[in-house]
Amino acid sequence: MFRQDASLRRYAGFAAADTVSVNSNKSCITKRRIDMDNSNVALITKMVLEAIEKQKASAENGYLVPVGVSARHIHLTQEHVEALFGEGYQLTKKKELMGGQYASNETVTIVGLKLRAIENVRILGPVRSKSQVEVSATDAIRLGVKAPIRESGNTAGSAAVAVVGPKGVIYLNEGCIIAKRHIHMAPKDAMAAGVHDGDIVSVKADNERGTVFNHVQIRVDDSFTLEMHIDTDEANASKIATGDTVRIIC
Repeated sequence: MFRQDASLRRYAGFAAADTVSVNSNKSCITKRRIDMDNSNVALITKMVLEAIEKQKASAENGYLVPVGVSARHIHLTQEHVEALFGEGYQLTKKKELMGGQYASNETVTIVGLKLRAIENVRILGPVRSKSQVEVSATDAIRLGVKAPIRESGNTAGSAAVAVVGPKGVIYLNEGCIIAKRHIHMAPKDAMAAGVHDGDIVSVKADNERGTVFNHVQIRVDDSFTLEMHIDTDEANASKIATGDTVRIIC
């Protein structure tokens, strides 16, 4: 009986020691988890605060954006490429642009309703589902057409124009527009500037003209490089050249 009691006491002692050890391990694991959670919270908090500070700086000083001056150009369907250059013709690349686009080696002549023409209009590739001509207001006057200011791709009810190539001519009942000024951004740029796709902002050029551009549309996509696009009329009037910078002010 005594031996059994002693054995039970020894077993109970071992069990108690094991329990203390297990509880101690659990406590250490729990502590490490708490430390890791606190570390993650601290890191996330730091990132959020940094993003807020960047947005504050953007609001106070204006987010800097480089400018690209866009000359007149045209986008074509494959059907229209072949009508202008011959059956089976493929555009050839001259220069890479953002968003998978490129300036091609091929050019065409565009003709307005009063038979006024502008030669050497660059084709931008790749081919699109719908043909579109983008000109400046001065170009539109020269052509004798009433081209509306539109976002790229919105050509419904826009001006008519003829396009002449080396192997043929096409007539677009609509498709000639003046491109709405806009800023291309990658998502990280939009976050830093505190703007979203489709937002309309105002932009200021800090040069001798000090021009402010209103109604500037934000366009966000992973394939975009940060750049504001204005046409040659806007660039000449504000004395801005490709590579200059402007600030988003509101």
